[in-house]
Amino acid sequence: MAIYPKLIMDALAKVRYPGTGKDLVEMGMVEDNIRIEGNKVSFSLLFEKPNDPFIKSVVKAAETAILTYVGEDVDIKGNIEVLARQAARPEPDKLLPQVKNIIAVSSGKGGVGKSTVAANLAVALAGLGYKVGLLDADIFGPSQPKMFNVEDARPYMEEVDGRELIQPAENYGVKLLSIGFFVNKEDAVLWRGAMASNALKQLIGDANWGDLDYFLIDLPPGTSDIHLTLVQTLAITGAIVVSTPQEVALADARKGISMFTGEKINVPVLGLVENMAWFTPAELPENKYYLFGKEGAKRLAEELNIPLLGQIPIVQSICEGGDNGTPVALNPDTITGAAFRELAENVVEQINYRNTNMAPTQRVHVSKN
Repeated sequence: MAIYPKLIMDALAKVRYPGTGKDLVEMGMVEDNIRIEGNKVSFSLLFEKPNDPFIKSVVKAAETAILTYVGEDVDIKGNIEVLARQAARPEPDKLLPQVKNIIAVSSGKGGVGKSTVAANLAVALAGLGYKVGLLDADIFGPSQPKMFNVEDARPYMEEVDGRELIQPAENYGVKLLSIGFFVNKEDAVLWRGAMASNALKQLIGDANWGDLDYFLIDLPPGTSDIHLTLVQTLAITGAIVVSTPQEVALADARKGISMFTGEKINVPVLGLVENMAWFTPAELPENKYYLFGKEGAKRLAEELNIPLLGQIPIVQSICEGGDNGTPVALNPDTITGAAFRELAENVVEQINYRNTNMAPTQRVHVSKN
């Protein structure tokens, strides 16, 4: 039986790519490297991305088409090479090579102002002259786009070193990505854990974060698949735990600290932030009213022998700043602006201490056994 390239191309023209319904030849997926050695046939198929979900089914369909339309004696199985136009995502240990420090901002429970602290800490660090990125990893309740006044931003793709990467939005000197950019802000995000984890991996590994001194990750409250995905994907420099002073919040903060410091995860806790530490009326800046208890997080920090990084008072401007998309840390001359600047300075100090005195954090490896 004589085999020649046109027979191969005619057979492959009968195979449809599921993503578009067009045939492989029409889509330009068959590379010009068909080799025929007796009954042995080999060539390459070119896909857009290395993780194309249809690779296996398309290769199998191509093999079947050649055996059906060229001849059942053709030696084709295992001889189709898969190529991709885009470079593959780097291996986990090589992600974010230009990012110096990765900080997880966490809380044991919701409602303690974790996202507000993360946003203002990012702005305060940028105000100190550092290059800062912020990932809103609170997949089911993304709030950072509103806090940064970029709700209408639609990050675009740009080719960087052979890969199509998401370009983060940017405001107040902070690069920002959030699942909130990719879903209708009026709709609830109803995703299973695996979908949420894959979305988080894309926002980390398929984005052009570039050169950063500090990469902050605003985690969902509590402990979940997202937390596990994060520590399996990145080597976290350290974690910051946010709590309010009352006992019910501190009990959950204790669990969050335990999660990071546990033997399996082993991420250093940089310290605690006591949010809503006291209420100070704008017209009476010297007065302090302890609405949720006094210095609960300070006592917990002393008990666990971890730093208290900052105490953030309740002032109406914090809420207004978050709602208006103008974080209070933009103005370090205010009570709260000064508190966040002090927090940022303490975080920098703790990061430097951690990096000088401790070995780099290792990414959590999952056994396949």
